[in-house]
Amino acid sequence: MGQKKYNISVEATLEVIGGKWKCVILCHLTHGKMRTSELKRIMPSITQKMLTQQLRELEEDGIVNRISYNQVPPKVEYELSEYGCSLTGILDSLCAWGEKHIIKEYGDKSVVLEDNILNKL
Repeated sequence: MGQKKYNISVEATLEVIGGKWKCVILCHLTHGKMRTSELKRIMPSITQKMLTQQLRELEEDGIVNRISYNQVPPKVEYELSEYGCSLTGILDSLCAWGEKHIIKEYGDKSVVLEDNILNKL
């Protein structure tokens, strides 16, 4: 099989961070290490299976680090890798644009945005 070809480079970006959940997970991880249960709590609409799958794919792509602590009960945390941290500017821009879009569409962002640390209402 030949080398993969991209039409434009944004396809490579979307291949890694595209989809409904990856950017959301990454935005949460910009605030520091989190356990799977913490991510699940602040992302109530995602299924456990989907969260696990997305974290696994982000780890395979070198975007997040999985830190496993040798203790009982077992403890696992996820953090942005150094490579993943290079996405911070993109993630900030996506959030800023989304906020402008929400204000354009709904007028008041507090009507449609959850009150959590990412939204700084």
